[in-house]
Amino acid sequence: VQLQASGGGLVQPGGSLRLSCAASGFTLDYYAIGWFRQAPGKEREGVSCISSSDDGSTYYVDSAKGRFTMSRDNAKNTVYLQMNSLKPEDTAVYYCATDLRPGSSCPVLEYILWGQGTLVTVSS
Repeated sequence: VQLQASGGGLVQPGGSLRLSCAASGFTLDYYAIGWFRQAPGKEREGVSCISSSDDGSTYYVDSAKGRFTMSRDNAKNTVYLQMNSLKPEDTAVYYCATDLRPGSSCPVLEYILWGQGTLVTVSS
């Protein structure tokens, strides 16, 4: 079982990116999925979370509210993080993760499966 994050890149301030978190070996909609980021020299920070499809609720860190949106495409076994109005302080490596507990809801107590990171750089 694994998660694969993708979609990062270089974008100008005010621009948008959509990150993808694709699962293999398990069905993603049964589980809560979180996005995290780690900027150079800083600790990892939780950005957002989407509960399993049983619940569907979402959570966003204050700095992401109104700009970032999580969604699911169950047919593609993928979760997305749509990031709009990007700021230089959003620059970081972004990771997705899950607790692999069926029916779990946000906030998640412990994430145990992590994808590799995808780099987002917001710069002019």
